Amino acid sequence: VARFVEKNPADAWITCSCSREVNEWFSAQPIPSLAMYGRFNDLPMAAVIPAKIPSLLTAVRRLIDLGHKRIVMLAREERRKPVLARPEQAFIDELEAAGIMTSEYNLPDWEETSDGLSHRLDQLFRFSPPTAMIIEEAPIFIAVRTYLADQGITAPRDISLLNDDTNLSFAWSKPAVSHIRWDYRPVVNRVVRWAKNVAAAKEDLRQIGTKSEFIEGGTIGPAPRS
Repeated sequence: VARFVEKNPADAWITCSCSREVNEWFSAQPIPSLAMYGRFNDLPMAAVIPAKIPSLLTAVRRLIDLGHKRIVMLAREERRKPVLARPEQAFIDELEAAGIMTSEYNLPDWEETSDGLSHRLDQLFRFSPPTAMIIEEAPIFIAVRTYLADQGITAPRDISLLNDDTNLSFAWSKPAVSHIRWDYRPVVNRVVRWAKNVAAAKEDLRQIGTKSEFIEGGTIGPAPRS
């Protein structure tokens, strides 16, 4: 990243869904930068992100109310390492507050390839199959749903599925996908305001979270009895 920035000089940078290490590097540079999504907590840089934690906790509580105890979240490595990001930590805290013992089972490590995903799913469903899964990012959600369908596992009959993001493709799905919905427009508006402040030589280090809501679709149901 440092070499790329050096070869491509700019007056300001926007990072998209970057790890803390990348954002930490940008925040230490004299050039203004804004983190759009990604990990940026406590860093001296501007940022904007959907505030998903309240909606995520609403979804987790709903799953628990439906009898789910074996709940797994699939998150990318930058969300889990070197320490859990806030939404992932909130997920673990909510399970423990409900008396559910947590481990790496709930936030498993996996190689971020199609083979790596299939291998991890093979392991998850071999002995103690999850009754509910929260999956980050729509492409991964679709891949997981396809894997489960190939195994004859369908939602909500055998498992409850939730995507922690919003995607236009969900409108074409039956049953409708349970997900966390948020509006892109406030994010865009925040980026535009920041760019105008940078152009006017105004320091803008505000970190803003936009609203989100849990949409319960047809992929969530009671935990299977066996």
